[in-house]
Amino acid sequence: MGIYDRDYYRREREYRTSLGTSRSAVVVIIAICVAVYLVDAFLPATRGGRWLSDALAVHVGPAGHWPDTLTHPWLWWQLLAYGFAHSPHNFGHLVFNMLGLWFFASEIEALYGRKEFLRLYFLMIVLGGLLWAISAHAAGWLNRDDGAVPSSLYGASGAVVGMIVLYALHFPRRTVLLMFLFPIPAWVLGVLLVVGDLLGATGWARDTNVAYLVHLTGAGLAALYYFRRWNLGQLDPLGWLRSRVRRRRQFRLYRPEPEEPTDEDLDALSAEVDRILEKIYRQGEASLTRRERRFLESASRRFQQRRR
Repeated sequence: MGIYDRDYYRREREYRTSLGTSRSAVVVIIAICVAVYLVDAFLPATRGGRWLSDALAVHVGPAGHWPDTLTHPWLWWQLLAYGFAHSPHNFGHLVFNMLGLWFFASEIEALYGRKEFLRLYFLMIVLGGLLWAISAHAAGWLNRDDGAVPSSLYGASGAVVGMIVLYALHFPRRTVLLMFLFPIPAWVLGVLLVVGDLLGATGWARDTNVAYLVHLTGAGLAALYYFRRWNLGQLDPLGWLRSRVRRRRQFRLYRPEPEEPTDEDLDALSAEVDRILEKIYRQGEASLTRRERRFLESASRRFQQRRR
């Protein structure tokens, strides 16, 4: 049976008919990015940019009117929000990212479903922004004389590159148009993107306006997701801790009791039971503490074991 005949793939092919409608996460993301860019164009300009894009971007150093993102925890939401803002000085930044989402991410959403696609997409955005900010601070720390150069991070490029690489891994022999002109296999496009970002990250390319580390983070996550066969919807990072807490709680509440209580134990139990019953007689059952209620239940079980 081929992959195209399997039940889950047939379901995903049916899902593709919803692309282009409001149910498609890719369409919603593109609409938000375009709306942010258009609204930003009508807002007052700030020092070096626009107000809305500056508000959403990840900042290193006092860039514009916004402080450093990484060292101000109340600004950590920018590690996700920057993926919806694009450079106000480069319209092509928005166009190429949105085209990449439409042509490649749409296929990934169709394969994995809307929820899993969004989990992976946002993970690429957040991790890419976080590593970029950490690396910029590390560079400033290593070069104490100059410090971290104030800069800002915009755009969904890291997630877009990750989706293109994931597309190339799933459909390596599909034909895509490089620069909308040259037909090449999808795997060649993936290799060209990764090699270009590696060269840029190692200093061979001098375009300082490109966040090569963010691109490589998206590509690396895509490769790990594909080869490790991850399912982010099934990940439970706190599951081990919760299971340990649950076992410890059960151990405290349900400690094993002696199977055959001795006469001395029963005498001590009887005395404590008489005291609690006297308290009920004088003050009512509502006056019992939680420990006394548990003790009565435990004593009742022990007396029943003795009768047996």
